[in-house]
Amino acid sequence: MQTFLRGVALGMVVLALSGTQLPAQETDPLVGAWELNVAKSKFGPGRAPKSETRTYVVSGEDIKATTKGVDSAGKPTAAEFTINYDGKDRPMTGIPDAETLSLNRVDAFTTEFTQKRAGKVVMTGTRVISRDGKVMTITTKGIDRTGQTINDVAVFEKR
Repeated sequence: MQTFLRGVALGMVVLALSGTQLPAQETDPLVGAWELNVAKSKFGPGRAPKSETRTYVVSGEDIKATTKGVDSAGKPTAAEFTINYDGKDRPMTGIPDAETLSLNRVDAFTTEFTQKRAGKVVMTGTRVISRDGKVMTITTKGIDRTGQTINDVAVFEKR
């Protein structure tokens, strides 16, 4: 009986400890669905999308991102990428201005990013999530694929 009770106690301790060892991404305020508030955002001439929704979900140790929207010309857009805060270049699909993305976490709410095309840095910026987790602001500076300067501030609201 004593061996049984020790086994149950040990099992409870392991279960309790495993519950506290959640991956950082599961508590990341980024995870969830975000909708672009076009009225609160600022884009260069001809660059303002009509809409965009971003969804971030935990995928193992990473976070998988998908975007869907409508660009300034009324054409549908879609992109996918997997992120991690390790500073390594990761491929993106559906983003015409860049091929890779790398992230460095400043704190739980702030991330710095770099986007590259053909191995060269073309955009940098920050992603800041409000302390209440309801607003995400992405500030991007750089040069798009046509050579036009980008200086955008995209404001997203959590759905």
